[in-house]
Amino acid sequence: MGSIPRNLHAGVVLGAPGVKGKRVTTISKNGLTEFMLSIISKKQETKEPFYVLDLGEVTALMEKWAMTLPMVRPFYAVKCNPDPALLGSLAALGSNFDCASRAEIESVLSLGVSPNRIVYANPCKQESHIKYAASVGVNLTTFDSKEELDKIRKWHPKCALLIRIKAPDDSGARCPLGPKYGALPEEVTPLLQAAQTARLNVVGVSFHIGSGATRARAYKGAIASAKSVFEAAVRLGMPGMKILNIGGGFTAGSQFDEAATAITSALQAYFPNEPGLTVISEPGRFFAESAFTLATNIIGKRVRGDLREYWINDGIYGSMNCILYDHATITCTPLACTSNRANLTCKGLRAYGSTVFGPTCDALDTVLTGHQLPELQINDWLVFPNMGAYTAAAGSSFNGFNTAAILTHLASSNMN
Repeated sequence: MGSIPRNLHAGVVLGAPGVKGKRVTTISKNGLTEFMLSIISKKQETKEPFYVLDLGEVTALMEKWAMTLPMVRPFYAVKCNPDPALLGSLAALGSNFDCASRAEIESVLSLGVSPNRIVYANPCKQESHIKYAASVGVNLTTFDSKEELDKIRKWHPKCALLIRIKAPDDSGARCPLGPKYGALPEEVTPLLQAAQTARLNVVGVSFHIGSGATRARAYKGAIASAKSVFEAAVRLGMPGMKILNIGGGFTAGSQFDEAATAITSALQAYFPNEPGLTVISEPGRFFAESAFTLATNIIGKRVRGDLREYWINDGIYGSMNCILYDHATITCTPLACTSNRANLTCKGLRAYGSTVFGPTCDALDTVLTGHQLPELQINDWLVFPNMGAYTAAAGSSFNGFNTAAILTHLASSNMN
């Protein structure tokens, strides 16, 4: 991944596919609230929920990655958030892409990204999707079964392969992936032999310690296991492996620093002199989570003693599906645009134990309970930070509330 001089970042991102031609508002470091208020003032009629994507945050995260893990090439996991402006910005800043389906491959290619910047990182693929990947030149994919090798031999025999192994420990992850994907240690040699027999080219090893990983030491065990697979391939007389895919699991902040330290140490320990080794990874939430902020309108209210109950126009079946599927902990702050314009964030005011419901007619659609909020009124707003990872991407249209219809407004901070 090439490093772009900081003074060129703004031009690179503003000219990126998915961004170019769209309105991007420059905001100060603490200017997000003011920008959201300007959007809200223009939504007096509909008051629909909306996202703000801060392209400056995306740029800062890419800089952080380049400085902290310079030896690891990021392949952004499109499933986390496929917003075109996010994808285009990441592409312009040097990221590659992890796609898991034909539609994801199409969305990345439509931005002008070369197919050799895509890893088709789904160990169990639909045959028609394999044929499509072959037709557009996506020539790197993963497998963890003999049955998958049979499909690849039939539909994309020239494809370079990564054998996906089960990480020894993914117990610290929000969403462990080991129960679904990854060859067991005793399955590795038979799979490599099957690939040899099929005359397929296994070029490396892939693993994933789980989405939202919290135990950095898990990378050490997984990298050690990958090294044993490299050695097994040599014993079988296969060409030397060249790619190590360390998967995802990264979260921005101190956990990323801990993960980077563990990965760097493990690579030095297990791959100190591996000739021509390329190390790649599949970060998703690291780049997406903190770059998006969600604003929702309060559409209903009920008072029961000291309890305040609010209804908002997005919820569990929409952006907040992350509470169920990604085990996310979310929070919000008020924007009292209607009830208290002199003190929009309600600083110093009494807080009440509050419940926040989503808009659908299902009691499961409960966003927050026991959350401390000031007294708010219908048509005030609640703002949710860190809402870019596994949110809108997995939302539905249940009960007629269409997550895909939520608009994203582009802002740019910290890019000069």
